[in-house]
Amino acid sequence: MAKRFIGKLYVQVLIGVTLGILLGALWPQFGADLKPVGDAFIKLIKMVFAPIIFATVVLGIAKMENMKELGRVGVRSLIYFEVLSTFALVLGLVVVNFVQPGQGMNVDPATLDIKSISTYTATAASGSGSFTDFLLHIIPASVTDAFAKNEILQILLFSTLFGIALAHLGPRGKPVVDVLEAFSHGMFYIVGMVMRVAPLAACGAMAFTVGKYGLGSIVSLGKLMATMYLTCFLFVVIVLGLIARLSGFSLWKFLKYLKEELFTVLGTSSSESVVPQLMNKLENVGVSKPVVGLVIPSGLTFNPDGQCIYYTMAAIFIAQATNTPLTLTDQLIVLGVLLLTSKGSAGVTGSGFITLAATLASLDNIPVAGMVLLLGVDRFMSEARAITNTIGNAVGTMAIAKWVGALDKSRMEQVLNDRSLPAQNQTQESSPLIQTVKPATPASGA
Repeated sequence: MAKRFIGKLYVQVLIGVTLGILLGALWPQFGADLKPVGDAFIKLIKMVFAPIIFATVVLGIAKMENMKELGRVGVRSLIYFEVLSTFALVLGLVVVNFVQPGQGMNVDPATLDIKSISTYTATAASGSGSFTDFLLHIIPASVTDAFAKNEILQILLFSTLFGIALAHLGPRGKPVVDVLEAFSHGMFYIVGMVMRVAPLAACGAMAFTVGKYGLGSIVSLGKLMATMYLTCFLFVVIVLGLIARLSGFSLWKFLKYLKEELFTVLGTSSSESVVPQLMNKLENVGVSKPVVGLVIPSGLTFNPDGQCIYYTMAAIFIAQATNTPLTLTDQLIVLGVLLLTSKGSAGVTGSGFITLAATLASLDNIPVAGMVLLLGVDRFMSEARAITNTIGNAVGTMAIAKWVGALDKSRMEQVLNDRSLPAQNQTQESSPLIQTVKPATPASGA
């Protein structure tokens, strides 16, 4: 019995996280030296990240019977993403004003050493950040360049166009579709192999975090951390819980279904580390392949719920800590700017710091130097951001699938209740999107 329990991937990851914390606390230098272990795992996942997105999107669209459904899914996804991102930003703003974690710190921005954030501010300053540049950036210089740089939106654009082309080719495109089908299974098998080292990666990542920054570094800014975790918890339970209920499924059962992915995110602090497994799990629970292929990759960029909560909280915290007065209008301007700058920042640990630097630099009234205050605990808050991003993206995919009629309710109930699945021909419903649903064979650990 104990052997079966320990054999579960999420249990192994949790053990890895615990050992990592102990290693970092007891042998800080050794723990800090384990950073490459966590980095290697994320690089292994990102190695197959682009091919899996490409194959999933192309196959999903190529098998669609009605191209109008594609536009319907895309438009509704963007609406959903914008509404949820706004909710997250507003919730962070409300909670940080209520708790006021920075109140009483009385920090003088002139005394802060900004050398430690110079990398982030320089990176933020190097991008123009205009909406036109953002749109032009979606179009890759070349297809190979998009894949080489793992540019999610660029890969998504090319995959969508290629899928539409194969759908219009009909029988002539079938050989390519068959090859991509086999290719997709191969990529997911690789993910299964990589996931076997997830516990080791979680141990290395947590050992580095604790060894580098120390458990003591979180005490002085513990109020901000506690507020951040509380806000993320409220967002998941109340906002995403309500969306799950309206979409016809239990959030708790859904989170239990995704427990292995969530523990992996906890250990690696990166929502990208579970994207392939998450796509596989969502197909298996009854979401059609086109919806999974479109919503999950685009959600990484347009639906970073955890990051949005962090941005408003961090910006107002810096203002509170440095005694920078902000009127209601000032805070609404912060909210408005973050609605634009928050897009495209989720996924990789540290990217949120760059976005925050760019946002504060564009506002002028909140000192960018105040970001130094966050350095000690930013890495500890990244777990909350990454887990919230992952849960938000997964729940959003289910909600959008329900909205467009691409969620197999019978299969969803069977999977979430952990009962044996009915035969595939009994799970299909009369929808062009539903017709593409296939029970995915979960990769190892998925």
